[in-house]
Amino acid sequence: MRTRVFQSGNSQAVRIPKELQFEQLDVEYEIERQGDRLIISPVGAALTDVLDLFAAFSDDFMAEGRPDQGTQEREAF
Repeated sequence: MRTRVFQSGNSQAVRIPKELQFEQLDVEYEIERQGDRLIISPVGAALTDVLDLFAAFSDDFMAEGRPDQGTQEREAF
């Protein structure tokens, strides 16, 4: 899908087509540049985003568990 950048006062703006509009307009968004791309994301990602990250792990991720770290010696208070 294509769109255009236009001048809005002293800033540039991008028209976001209806098909790509954000569901929430009452939250703050951040914008960052990655190469020649602009990434727009809501500030403070929702907890459901974390679940999506976990879903990306393979089924055998850490199937053997973590290696034993042993007991650490610590000074008494």
